[in-house]
Amino acid sequence: MSKKKANIKVAVTANIDKALRQLKKKIEREGIVRDMKRVVYFESPTQKKRKRLIRAIKQNLMRLANRGELYTKKK
Repeated sequence: MSKKKANIKVAVTANIDKALRQLKKKIEREGIVRDMKRVVYFESPTQKKRKRLIRAIKQNLMRLANRGELYTKKK
């Protein structure tokens, strides 16, 4: 688990649902939930390596899709 403390602020206006969605997104981006899950159970080094690899592949695919460089076959 990372030792840095997360300090996440969300401006709450009239719409509480919107503020809650923003909070969830910020927590996800910071990786707080992922770090908490890591502490709950033991992961072998090979599992950690595999998860990192899968995460990197997904991030690269998303990056390519956002750029429009990811082509899919259309039937």
